[in-house]
Amino acid sequence: MKKSMKFGIVAAIAAMLAAPLVPSAATAAPTAAAAAGTAAATKSGPTSIAYVEVNNDQLANVGRYTLSGGANAFDVAIIFAANINWNGSKAVLYNNDKVQATLDNAATQIKPLQAKGIKVSLSVLGNHQGAGIANFPTQAAASDFASQIAATVSKYGLDGVDLDDEYSDYGANGTPQPNQQSIGWLITALRAQMPGKLISFYDIGPASSSLSSSSSTVGSKLDYAWNPYYGTYSAPSIPGLDKSRLSAAAVDIQNTSQSTAVSLAQRTKADGYGVFMTYNLPGGDKSAYVSAMTQQLYGQAASYR
Repeated sequence: MKKSMKFGIVAAIAAMLAAPLVPSAATAAPTAAAAAGTAAATKSGPTSIAYVEVNNDQLANVGRYTLSGGANAFDVAIIFAANINWNGSKAVLYNNDKVQATLDNAATQIKPLQAKGIKVSLSVLGNHQGAGIANFPTQAAASDFASQIAATVSKYGLDGVDLDDEYSDYGANGTPQPNQQSIGWLITALRAQMPGKLISFYDIGPASSSLSSSSSTVGSKLDYAWNPYYGTYSAPSIPGLDKSRLSAAAVDIQNTSQSTAVSLAQRTKADGYGVFMTYNLPGGDKSAYVSAMTQQLYGQAASYR
């Protein structure tokens, strides 16, 4: 997987910070009950997302962060990332060796998170070969790729997929340019083939432009969408998705300053957004940084266990 690190374009778009909205309530998904059958610990606040670069770090680390009240600090862990390759005639789902190892080691990397009540999704993005989520030429082609995703989600017991329109290099290898219908076809096929599974969208690229002008019917089939520019605050605009399912904040844990992360968490809570997205959770103990955010989001410190 090439160029998988997604550093925020902070300086270029800092002036685009969104104005605060009227606060409204948002509630994170509750964690699962302990194995002993005791009542599940819960928290009140945004659903917290943690992307992990599995080329460098272990997905299982997401589950080591716990709030002082016993709930998980993170609600959704995302494996970053599988790729969309071009085989000469169609888009094919591809896992590099690190992604495949994470999936193959589900017993230690995925299932322990799910046992704690943390959802696990697979991020999917381009691989510089001309294939991506924005240029399926027909509905049948989009449905075929959705079937590949659904099969992987089922095989490895995942909870969903995250769609990311980066690094596709549309037009390479004779592939078509993006079109307005492609992302809608894909989301519709995924929802039909994966009822009850998560479908999230990293709001960037030609697919973002298409969704911003699509019908609310398409947007309503998504569970979440988030701002892709780390260190900034700007909510996606997708018909059919209200603020309870959006993250205006975007935090790169290894590159966004702690003070900025705290400010973004404060704004998220005050403005009533229902999701808080973080990326690049590293190995080792980052509880001081994570706790600074969770204190604002949930009124609880986080520890690393």
